[in-house]
Amino acid sequence: MNNMRAKLVVRNVEPYEGGETLTFSAVAKDGAYPEDGTDENNTFSRWTPSADLKMTVNNPDLLGKFAIDQAYYVDFTPA
Repeated sequence: MNNMRAKLVVRNVEPYEGGETLTFSAVAKDGAYPEDGTDENNTFSRWTPSADLKMTVNNPDLLGKFAIDQAYYVDFTPA
């Protein structure tokens, strides 16, 4: 398997005592992408049109660092 890179957007940050639950989904654009395909999100949504990821973070150095609508690359590499 080759490595895979996804582009995900923070959709929700739910704090709880000692941590946060982060919800991500695949990038998508409201409206149309440029027909020439120059928008990077167009490429990601073409090959990964749907994705959902939910994770809990307890690392105090990361709490409060994730903002709704911020996009992140997520790399998948076999372990």
